[in-house]
Amino acid sequence: MQSLKTYVVNLDGSADRLEAISTRLDAFDVDFERVPAFDGRKLDLSTLDEYDAARARRYMGRDLVGGEIGCYRSHLAVASRFLNSNARYALVLEDDAFPLCNPVKLLTQVLPDLDSLDPDWILINIGNNKQKITTSVKTYRVDGHECDLVAAHYFPMTTSAIVWSRKGAASFVDGHGKIFAPVDNFFRHWLTREGHGYSFWPAPVTTTDAASQILAASGQARKKNQRKWYYGFSKQKRLLEDKIIAMKKRKKFRYQIAKLPISE
Repeated sequence: MQSLKTYVVNLDGSADRLEAISTRLDAFDVDFERVPAFDGRKLDLSTLDEYDAARARRYMGRDLVGGEIGCYRSHLAVASRFLNSNARYALVLEDDAFPLCNPVKLLTQVLPDLDSLDPDWILINIGNNKQKITTSVKTYRVDGHECDLVAAHYFPMTTSAIVWSRKGAASFVDGHGKIFAPVDNFFRHWLTREGHGYSFWPAPVTTTDAASQILAASGQARKKNQRKWYYGFSKQKRLLEDKIIAMKKRKKFRYQIAKLPISE
């Protein structure tokens, strides 16, 4: 079984973005498979059976936009493709991902340790830009970049760079029901409650300044989408609930391996 397979999510017609990330990954001799992103910018959400508008309004305090549905579907598609491969793990990069070190070299060190620590791990966010409510596990150094693997009890947002286990990808695909939140919000909702989510700090992958084309929605930015009068309440409610759950998870979390010396 191939150990790790790398996928790049890229919208048809975005050849410049594909070329840019190809150059970045070539610098680390990382091969990848392109997965066409789902273009949801012109979707009529009122016709989508898989979209739960009422729950989205309750949970997010607003309606979703087509680009968010497209991004969600794109991540479902790449997870399904991974499950149809013979790979054990999947590194999924959106085409604005900017690795600060060789991500495959880093993961080659990390994944055996994580399998030993938590055989049921689901997802690693390696492109997160914030760290909140975590437990450090082990420190790694690759290509001069030093970072800690952490148990991410309050799972970080952004999906620019994530790593699936087969169990995690299967749970995402097989458990998929109605879409009620953008995919990064869903991952936080799911993994904060389920546990078995991890990340790195500082993150080994950042992003370029290029705006997401997958999320664009017919010229209407997400922040300009019509919000309900209770938007602020809904946001604060979900943030508070997630943080309370995460703090309880952190309190119960126990190391299965001691924090080890820095690996080179």
